[in-house]
Amino acid sequence: MTPASQKAVEPTIEIENLKTYFFTRSGVVKSVDGVSYSVAPGEILGIVGESGSGKTVTGMSIMGLVEKPGRIVEGSIRFKGEEIANASERRLRQLRGGAISMVFQDATTALNPVLRVDTQMVETLRAHKKISRREALKTAEEMLARVGIPTPEKRLKSYPHEFSGGMRQRVSIAMALLNDPDLIIADEPTTALDVTVQAQVLLETQKLCREKGTSLIWVTHDLTVVAGLADKVCVMYAGRIVESGSVDDILDNPQHPYTIGLIGSIPSSNTRGRKLQQIEGTTPSLLNIKPGCAFRERCWRATSACQEEPPESSFGPGRTVRCFHPCLDGEQYESAGLNA
Repeated sequence: MTPASQKAVEPTIEIENLKTYFFTRSGVVKSVDGVSYSVAPGEILGIVGESGSGKTVTGMSIMGLVEKPGRIVEGSIRFKGEEIANASERRLRQLRGGAISMVFQDATTALNPVLRVDTQMVETLRAHKKISRREALKTAEEMLARVGIPTPEKRLKSYPHEFSGGMRQRVSIAMALLNDPDLIIADEPTTALDVTVQAQVLLETQKLCREKGTSLIWVTHDLTVVAGLADKVCVMYAGRIVESGSVDDILDNPQHPYTIGLIGSIPSSNTRGRKLQQIEGTTPSLLNIKPGCAFRERCWRATSACQEEPPESSFGPGRTVRCFHPCLDGEQYESAGLNA
């Protein structure tokens, strides 16, 4: 093997100890509190967790779209080796929509209601590529067809309000794919889609990552989507990553009590006729959050030690758990009272 082939592939995006806080009159909201991960070219990272865990704010931090009173207070965001945390607005505008794209959760607010779809898609293309309007229209039409929109040549001339919610979401996904970006951040992009279209979008996304080497960060609360899509997973809770690893490791051998609770609440064929498990309690407020493990008041394994900050332990390459009492092989479901 040559030295060149032995050289490690540089991550498309590398985040280290990212902290994004919102400074409100009531106190400091630590939406993202020390998050670290990286995504290699062609790799798909799934970020899962309940609402309010900091998943979306992490993506907005990468895009430079965190608005006041929020700001990045610490940490590094390196895109293809370039530091972009707190980069200038001019530089971020060069990256957004071109090298880095984001599919927002709410397509209604992501699309401009007073501009036709063709205008928005053509502007997105021509802002980053030197192509004619005719070429841009052809590319836009092809992309709409790829995400399952019928008669795309006609729908290009429509306004966003003329589409259903699911169709608007597909337009948003098509716009994110237009410029063959190096990184796509997808925030719950298939929530409004039916199962058939969702499968089509997931297939196109995987194909893009495979063929173009695009890196993908897929933000979701749906572990079933992550199971069939992602290469690795980060589980977030209260602004922190509590467990990370390959998708097979996380789903087959979860070690953090929160991850076990999420998996145990998913309906499956072996739980037919039985009441679904649930995680007791609610997510804590991130406003002036108390020190220690944020999950301790909902955790069946919590002890007095959990009032301190839990360490991040490594259980192999890329496998980490932030917990004083991780569940080891054979005890995950039994100790939780869950059905494997």
